[in-house]
Amino acid sequence: MILKASPRPKKCRHCRQQFTPTRPLQIVCSPACGLGLAKAKQERERKSLEKIERREIRTARERLKRRGDYMREAQQAFNAYIRARDEGLSCISCDSTTTDDGLITGSRWDAGHYRSVGACPELRFEPLNCHAQCVRCNRNLSGNAVEYRIRLLKRIGQDKVDWLEGSHEPRRWTIEELMAIKADFRARGRALKVESSRARTFGG
Repeated sequence: MILKASPRPKKCRHCRQQFTPTRPLQIVCSPACGLGLAKAKQERERKSLEKIERREIRTARERLKRRGDYMREAQQAFNAYIRARDEGLSCISCDSTTTDDGLITGSRWDAGHYRSVGACPELRFEPLNCHAQCVRCNRNLSGNAVEYRIRLLKRIGQDKVDWLEGSHEPRRWTIEELMAIKADFRARGRALKVESSRARTFGG
């Protein structure tokens, strides 16, 4: 007489508890776990489809983007980096400082160029040419250039200011270069945020 082997206990795919199966290929311990497993599978499939859809939408948007869109995104990443780099410093052209609510003298921070993008587009993405500046100076006072230069000399030195004020080769960035600029300054900005958070944590 051949004795039939008793089924081995196994772990339920849903609740992860041990159980003894009563039929071949049983993977859950109860109908409730079977229903839960099916719902979990449906949720994974739904999220996977949503991820694919988001990727397809991003791809479609990329195809529709013009060079100006890439320029704007690169500029936004650069400006965000400048504000992160100069966090805690006073306005480059009037010495206003940050208040507790994130405003300075009633205005938010801008990333203000010393030599404007219109006057010297070659220095658009040059960090030495751009510093945190209050909205009043940057927008209402058109950059407040005279005061900007006085403080810029103290901050970066005469040699670097002379270089900024010199002549520069014309630049026309390709889309690939603009994408790289955006990625570069985003990475720099993230690194600064991590460093700042670490300094606050450890009192540095």
